[in-house]
Amino acid sequence: MHPVTRRALVIGATTAIGTAIVAALVADGCRVAGASLEDKPVDGLDLHLAADCSDPVKATEVVEQVVAEFGGLDVLVTAAARMPLEPAHRTTDAQWTSALSNTLDTVFYPVRAALPYLFESNAAAVVAVSSVNTLVAAPWTAAYTAAKGGVDALVRQLAVDYAARGVRVNAVAPGMVGGESLPDAAAGYPIGRTIRPFEVANAVAFLAGPRASAITGVVLPVDGGLSVLSPAAVSRADLQARLRDA
Repeated sequence: MHPVTRRALVIGATTAIGTAIVAALVADGCRVAGASLEDKPVDGLDLHLAADCSDPVKATEVVEQVVAEFGGLDVLVTAAARMPLEPAHRTTDAQWTSALSNTLDTVFYPVRAALPYLFESNAAAVVAVSSVNTLVAAPWTAAYTAAKGGVDALVRQLAVDYAARGVRVNAVAPGMVGGESLPDAAAGYPIGRTIRPFEVANAVAFLAGPRASAITGVVLPVDGGLSVLSPAAVSRADLQARLRDA
């Protein structure tokens, strides 16, 4: 039973992680609206808006439409991103700008628009989807990692600025999601596989909900232990054997 129906907005609702987040929030009793670049149906949404939330005007319009439909807003989840795969010296201006815009601006602008409504909620929570790349570097992801690092810093700052107003702000930092078809994708993951969308979504739903009422300013890894594993354990066969035989 969910005695209070919370009202949630998910930015990036049509991605694999986004659709899983929608499902998890619905299962927790939320009414959920979604926004994304793609205009396609997502199971569980009461409202879907096709909009580019890296645009401050569009982000504000999305938030205001959701508030008009739901009568308020309690939970904001940001799950949009863009990952150009290039080393820094080959990253174009357009790729750099796109990564920052689609990854960091899609957090800041919706949050800025949502805060006045979140102040009125008794269950206000913001959860951003960050990345394990901010904890352990991966090749050719300079623009994406810089943008996600900005997300982490913004989350901590917002958590401090708005705790007294009753708004909790956290993030999850997933490892590779999916990847089952990629050779050696699970190398470096102590759990022996990559991450599943519903696992990220469950962490988001927890941080967005009342069971996390004293948690704010946290970037929670959902990475199967990747961020705490020594690289030597991946490269040395004897250490790999210890992990298997533990």
